[in-house]
Amino acid sequence: MAESTVATPGHDAIAPDGSFRTDVPARLDRLPWSRFHWMVVVALGITWTLDGLQVTLVGSLAGAIHESPSLRLTATQIGLTGSAYLVGAVLGALFFGWLTDRLGRRRLFFITLLLYIAASVFTGFTWDFWSFALARALTGAGIGGEYAAVNSAIQELIPARRRGTTDLAVNGTFWLGAILGAGVSILVLDPAVIDPEIGWRATFVVSGLLSLGVLLLRRHLPESPRWLMIHGEPGEASRIVGEIEKDVAREKGPLPEPEYGPVTLHRRGHIGIGEVVRAMFGSHRERTILGLTLMACQAFCYNAVFFTYALVLTRFYGIPSGQVPWFILPFAFGNLLGPLTLGHFFDSIGRRPMITLTYGMAGVLMAATGLAFAQGWLTAWEQTLAWTVIFFFASAAASAAYLTVGESFPLEMRALAIAVFYAFGTAAGGVVGPALFGWLIEGGERGDILWGYLIAAALMLIAAATEWKLGFAAEGKPLEAVATPLSAGRAGGGRGA
Repeated sequence: MAESTVATPGHDAIAPDGSFRTDVPARLDRLPWSRFHWMVVVALGITWTLDGLQVTLVGSLAGAIHESPSLRLTATQIGLTGSAYLVGAVLGALFFGWLTDRLGRRRLFFITLLLYIAASVFTGFTWDFWSFALARALTGAGIGGEYAAVNSAIQELIPARRRGTTDLAVNGTFWLGAILGAGVSILVLDPAVIDPEIGWRATFVVSGLLSLGVLLLRRHLPESPRWLMIHGEPGEASRIVGEIEKDVAREKGPLPEPEYGPVTLHRRGHIGIGEVVRAMFGSHRERTILGLTLMACQAFCYNAVFFTYALVLTRFYGIPSGQVPWFILPFAFGNLLGPLTLGHFFDSIGRRPMITLTYGMAGVLMAATGLAFAQGWLTAWEQTLAWTVIFFFASAAASAAYLTVGESFPLEMRALAIAVFYAFGTAAGGVVGPALFGWLIEGGERGDILWGYLIAAALMLIAAATEWKLGFAAEGKPLEAVATPLSAGRAGGGRGA
């Protein structure tokens, strides 16, 4: 079919009433997968790898940091620095998410990555509790801000037919970072290789500096044409799409015709917080309930197990703390394989059945594993294998939660919506889950911990039921059809709006 690299005459011109017609979404969605899309995935998807790396490093290096002669942190202060990271992530997500919708995706994913790099390097040079806690909070703020800016950009640049597969795969790379973190920890915790005091500091400095390469790669990414489109710059959006089309056509040959027509939008200013609240709790109330349920339930399940993983292994199975990273590796591989293996089914079979299935399987297996643990039927490696299977499904479910909240709301408020749900899930799961499991483990009774597993299982099953009831079909559909833009002049809402 003939290549089309420019908008149809008459498109993108703004009428006196502020309205315009644009075929930018259709042109982006018709593109075949190309080097451009790989660049988007690598340059932006690195966020989740960095988060997984940071979380795993701090957990695995906690002993070395605790024993650092310069920091002299107590066990309580180690815990508080973990909380500082979570608080920073929550506040960073909200603040930078708000800015991302106002100032654009591209500008923010540079700012947030620069903040992450600076804070990670700063961590390696901290000198006391307060400097270390500040460094962790700033690192969390950078990562939290990345989630909003990057999730928005990825969903808006990837063709509709591949959006689910890509989003799940990218979110799943958190566990690639966890694998790297566990591997690095095994190396730097070995006194025969490097002095642990130098090792843990160098790890944070190097992990930050390595991200400079990602910063250079992001220079080649454009602003999201969809963001420009809804902010009254359809001509610039069309020009950027034209450049992308030329590059893709040179690689793939003539492009297919768009599968749907132009959309009509109205030029408008920035969306206010009040309008966001009205959309979330008015026309999009069911989607808000669905997003909160999916995010909170998976966050509780994940953080409850992951943050107490080492405690269970050391207290109930007698595994030395220095050997814990070896048990994290298979767990992380299972988490990575889940989204990579199951992701394409979210585009082919559909969001609703697959999200229901993955949450449901994780809940059932969590309950079964809890009963086996309480009865003392499992060895340390069998326990690890059980966790690995559970989170093969739970990882795909958690990644789908981020996909769902990104697709649920209009383009004008997408980044802030992602930030709100990320912040809610991080705060709820990061505080309640680990605190509850830590308290249950402290009692030293397997029967007590069983209740924690059953609560996590019940929450995952509740999330599965909620998805089955309130879930909507987004597979293969343009974002503008899944949630009508506010600038279209009518409210997009409800289920499948």
